[in-house]
Amino acid sequence: MSAMTTAILLVGWCVLLVLSWPVALALLILAPLIWLLGLPFRLLGLIVDAVFALLRAVLMLPARLLGHRP
Repeated sequence: MSAMTTAILLVGWCVLLVLSWPVALALLILAPLIWLLGLPFRLLGLIVDAVFALLRAVLMLPARLLGHRP
């Protein structure tokens, strides 16, 4: 995450803290839990991407053996 994104998130959270402190505190507590719940889906996406890359490599193997370069 870049420094600018971090600064924008911090300022946004401070504004939320001023406007509605219970929501800001709930967000502070629930954000790591939401990140943990999303982790398996990110891993699943990585696996699906790897499977498609493998399928593409297998399907393009005959062309590469015949000398075609992408």
